[in-house]
Amino acid sequence: MQDSEHSSDYQRIMPLTAEVAVSGTAYSFDMLFSYAVPEKLAAKTACGCRVLVPFGKGNKRRIGVVMKLTEGDTARLKPLVSLVDEEPVVSEELLRLALYLREQTFCTYYDAVKTMLPPAMSVSTKETFRLVKNFTGAGSLSPAAAELLDRLACITDNKELNAVIEEHIIENGRRLPDELCDAGAMDSDNVFRQAVGDAAVRMVRLSDKYMSAPESFDLTPKQKQVAEFLSEYGSAAVREAAYMCGVTESVVKRLCAGGAAEEYEAEVLRRVEGDAEEKRRPEDIVLSPEQQKAHDAVLAQLHERKPAVFLLHGVTGSGKTSVFEKLIDDTVKMGRQAMLLIPEIGLTPQILKRFRSLFGERVAVIHSGLSLGQRLDEYKRIKRGDADIVIGTRSAVFAPLSNIGIIIIDEEGERSYKSDSSPRYTTHDIAKQRCAYHNCALLLASATPSIESYYLAERGAYRLLEMKERYGNAPLPEVSIIDMNLEREAGNRKEFSRKLAEEISANLKNGEQSILLLNRRGYHTIISCCDCYQPVYCPNCSVPLTYHKKNDKLMCHYCGYVSPPVDTCPSCGSKHLKNMGFGTQKLEEELSTFFPSARILRMDADTTFSRYSYEKSFTDFRDGRYDIMIGTQMIGKGLDFPNVTLVGVLSVDKALYAGDFRSYERTFSLITQVVGRGGRGERRGRAILQTFIPEHYIMNLAAAQDYKGFYNEEIAIRRAMIFPPLCDMCIFCFSGNEDISVRLGAEAVLRLMNGKLRELQPKTPVRVLGPVRCSYGRINGKYRYRIIMKCKNSAEMRGFIREVLTESAKLKEMKGVALYADINGDVGV
Repeated sequence: MQDSEHSSDYQRIMPLTAEVAVSGTAYSFDMLFSYAVPEKLAAKTACGCRVLVPFGKGNKRRIGVVMKLTEGDTARLKPLVSLVDEEPVVSEELLRLALYLREQTFCTYYDAVKTMLPPAMSVSTKETFRLVKNFTGAGSLSPAAAELLDRLACITDNKELNAVIEEHIIENGRRLPDELCDAGAMDSDNVFRQAVGDAAVRMVRLSDKYMSAPESFDLTPKQKQVAEFLSEYGSAAVREAAYMCGVTESVVKRLCAGGAAEEYEAEVLRRVEGDAEEKRRPEDIVLSPEQQKAHDAVLAQLHERKPAVFLLHGVTGSGKTSVFEKLIDDTVKMGRQAMLLIPEIGLTPQILKRFRSLFGERVAVIHSGLSLGQRLDEYKRIKRGDADIVIGTRSAVFAPLSNIGIIIIDEEGERSYKSDSSPRYTTHDIAKQRCAYHNCALLLASATPSIESYYLAERGAYRLLEMKERYGNAPLPEVSIIDMNLEREAGNRKEFSRKLAEEISANLKNGEQSILLLNRRGYHTIISCCDCYQPVYCPNCSVPLTYHKKNDKLMCHYCGYVSPPVDTCPSCGSKHLKNMGFGTQKLEEELSTFFPSARILRMDADTTFSRYSYEKSFTDFRDGRYDIMIGTQMIGKGLDFPNVTLVGVLSVDKALYAGDFRSYERTFSLITQVVGRGGRGERRGRAILQTFIPEHYIMNLAAAQDYKGFYNEEIAIRRAMIFPPLCDMCIFCFSGNEDISVRLGAEAVLRLMNGKLRELQPKTPVRVLGPVRCSYGRINGKYRYRIIMKCKNSAEMRGFIREVLTESAKLKEMKGVALYADINGDVGV
């Protein structure tokens, strides 16, 4: 027993070392940095807490996150400056996930943690100094520190004092100010400010003194009225107390000033608005035999509490969402939590409405369309356990749930589930990690699964579930493929065929709605010169500018550049310019001319700026306030409008030749999904597919909704060309201000890679392609090149990639050139 007690005392006095992920580090020198934990902070310092640390030779203050705590000698370590958080902001599970993120996506430790937290939780720090009065240890200071102290002692204004010290630190570093603080001549304090504060309301309650002896207070009649109200209700908002008692807020304030009451702040949560449908009960959801079979298979796995991945392949309109609802209800009844991920912000209002009608306030929502404050407060609700169902887009996969039972990824084949900024993660991979930690099920679902997912299902890595019939045996839309070459030969120069015009007219006459997909926003998509045949390019990007009639501007859809219309060719000076191409704005104008009585709703990035524009527009369309909805791909997936009986696909030919091996997959998926928006009510739908290449097999397979036929064609091509899922692809992306510098840097890295591969002799085949200019060689002023490496995503190859990224930073050719690596990212941009 004595040995045990002695051991406990020994452990308590052993110094602590914190392994910290520090902000602002480059990947080439990123690591976990060791710091001593001061005795005064030891009791509160925990893994997952943010801290302020001295970093680098100048000891510049930086925010970091404690990733590990160990015991041992700390004599040579810098100490932590202070704690930002009094309790961890990242759980043990998410800290482990951050290590996985860094390993898989080649980001820094801090970026991995930062991506898991709401942007509103980011903090900035302001350091303030003050001189200590009656300091007696000047004799122990170095001459330089003593000289600085004498200079500071002459300053009487504290604001000026801090300005002088701040200027000194910028010019000379922190050595002398730190010496003054260590010697006790000066105190410093760090004030942390969160990007968005907690929302609070001023509350009032009776004081303990009044409660114990109310007769000792001489109150006015109005004050007595407030006191009686608070005595009955306990506490209330200041404004509410004044309103309920029919007095002004000044009466409440005087009551507090006299000591009879006291004010305090109470946290309030900024709610995500959205009306629920009429209250429903999960017990009332009736599943078809196919739906029930899929549901039961996943439910059995939920009861086993073992990690497993299911792929639910159901045709459009087969009722996948009803299966989700039942499974989530089963999960929460087990006392566990559920997560539903969707690919587009535009789908959120419709899905949120459905789930709130079933589960009420137990549902939290996370997506980038919310305000920073709303995202912060939804995060708090989840972390506190007030919400056990999370619905959101990609970033919601990091929601701080502590007991997950099921994760569902709807429309799982969408590329929006792949992050295109650091950390460049795939949502599916993160979901698998979380399912393994929580011993729960992952359900991937789509009418058009990704080739990779279906391949894994065929090989048995995923369990395949299929729903081949629409709910209620509703037939799939009848699809007509229109050859636009024949339309042009017949003299029809409009963007919609005669057949589509007839069908739109019939729908307007019958009071039915139509959806038209044109995946190009703007009015004219290209302004071209008739003499040199060059389009008018964005000055910052190798991308033609698009004319927008609404604001009479030329706009770049990549960097946001805006300019007035031009009447002279920038390349040759010719005045002969021609407007070419056709966007959603022009389609809206032509439809209005052709169908003057039609009520037209346009949905694209130009009409959905505001946070609630998706919700309002889709609700208005669903309620019958519009006859025709036209839009880009944002209207193509996941939406359910019972009165839509006609879908028109105006032009997707260009998407087939986007320069990416996934272009056929994306085109097939988009056509299949948008065609599936029709005929979801009582009446059968029709779809018109306009194309200049009607014989292309993608068009015919999409028209037939034949995913299996498409998969067989596509996997054969990928097998022959060795593309994913038959391999993994790591894309090394280079960018910089000068074309020649970027190209030379890429070539130098290629030599480095070849040398290292000869040394490594990897166990699996590796093929390196490039460097080549990216499809868009210049974006936002940066020239861009890439090297593609076909390999296997193994620990050996990730180690190789890390070495390349680290050592390339030392190459003289890479000066001024940025480099990142992305496994299985897009190659067609």
